[in-house]
Amino acid sequence: MTDIVIDLNADLAEGYGRWVLTDDEAMLSVVTSANVACGFHAGDPSIMRRVCDMAAERGVKIGAQVSYRDLAGFGRRAMDVPGDELADEITYQIGSLQVFARAAGAAVAYVKPHGALYNRVVIDEEQASAVAAGIRLADPALPVLCLPDSAMHVQAQKAGLQVVDEAFVDRAYTATGRLVPRSTPGAVITDPQQVADRAVAIAGEGRVTALDGESVAIRARSLCLHGDIPGAVHLAKQTRAALQEAGVRVEAFA
Repeated sequence: MTDIVIDLNADLAEGYGRWVLTDDEAMLSVVTSANVACGFHAGDPSIMRRVCDMAAERGVKIGAQVSYRDLAGFGRRAMDVPGDELADEITYQIGSLQVFARAAGAAVAYVKPHGALYNRVVIDEEQASAVAAGIRLADPALPVLCLPDSAMHVQAQKAGLQVVDEAFVDRAYTATGRLVPRSTPGAVITDPQQVADRAVAIAGEGRVTALDGESVAIRARSLCLHGDIPGAVHLAKQTRAALQEAGVRVEAFA
């Protein structure tokens, strides 16, 4: 697999004030791209700055993880936000992170929706179009990290944005190639060996085993690891080691 290159991304900066959820420093020693919470679902200014500083020091790419305005629900509650308002909120979140990234001597390299917004823009063209418009206003050169063949993928391309296909190694898939809702038993995968095996299969074979046991074709340039699940750092380390042992080059896409 020496000709295969894959990025490892993780959701980081997911704390607020005295509340800390992710081991950002440890995860930044493993991943190649950091999805930094921008204050709407988590991530206060001090956390954002600290994570940008650490990412820049380690050569990890900084991405803006944009969300619905939902601190209480961690961005995982369904919301209906008018398109114009959502676009402005996306631009606002990216802009706030750009300041801290520049202060760290780096730059925001891409954008990824979070939680309920991520799931919504898989199927909702209007919300996906609003997200694309918000990104364009902030910086039309920013790539969008999203599920392949989703509404977000289509609308980003229509807006002239670069799209980077993403797959999840610690989340279960349906037979249609979509993520299983978190409320479903088995939706989150925490077994390190299973996660590592899935990463190698996605990178090397372009396939993932769905929750019902069916083998599903999937393409990805980046693999996501969640920083907020139990044993996240161990999962990340084992996943990266398995990819490298399989001959996959682990490098950022941006």
